[in-house]
Amino acid sequence: MTFPHASAAAGRLEVSASTGSTNADLLAHADDAENWPHLSVIVTRDQRAGRGRLDRQWVAPAGSALAVSVLLRAGEVPVAERGWIPLAAGAAMADAIAAQLPHVEVAVKWPNDVLVRGADDAERKICGILAEARGADVVVVGTGINTAMTAEQLPVSTATSFAVEGVECDEDLLVAGYLVRLDAHLTGLVEHGSAVASGLRDVVAVRCSTIGRTVRVQLPGGSELVGAATGLAADGCLVVRDADGEHPVAAGDVVHVRPA
Repeated sequence: MTFPHASAAAGRLEVSASTGSTNADLLAHADDAENWPHLSVIVTRDQRAGRGRLDRQWVAPAGSALAVSVLLRAGEVPVAERGWIPLAAGAAMADAIAAQLPHVEVAVKWPNDVLVRGADDAERKICGILAEARGADVVVVGTGINTAMTAEQLPVSTATSFAVEGVECDEDLLVAGYLVRLDAHLTGLVEHGSAVASGLRDVVAVRCSTIGRTVRVQLPGGSELVGAATGLAADGCLVVRDADGEHPVAAGDVVHVRPA
């Protein structure tokens, strides 16, 4: 398994035959900035103890999915803008996936699940993303992409893969395209000081299929918010409008966001 294009885009790229968690592996190197610089990457086709949001388990048969974790030295990103990092990752990965699936619509369910809209007009998840912070300036972003997973291997009916969509994924170009786009988004955040000024908010909004829909937001403690998702706030929160007005919803405060 070689990644010449991705290696050229990465600060460092390591391929693991198998591992428990690529995120955990990278976090273990977070303090070694000299040997593990910005955009260091670990990839594997056999991740055995991956996690998703809210500590949900993420496991796939060996060889059926690609786990990619990226170490970001994010100290120059303004603290108020760091909530955009996982959103930027979602947009970057959606663009990289769309480049290899031009026959379908690829979108992002806020905050950062990448979805494919099939011929039956249903949206199915092809990639999940989990960002984890370490200290003041390190963020590790992990992604799990369903690449060679067969229809029988899909964990739920609301999932899909490159193979199910009839495409053999070029993993090297996928990772390279993702890294280049993600780095550009973060560079813009640093140069312009905000997602609004850099245009990142617009990029994310264009890919976000949640905006414009009536959604049901499940919050911790069992409470719910039902309303129209009208857009993204300056800090990346999803803005939901109901009869009482507009409510910004932060990704860390949400259990589920689903169509109402």
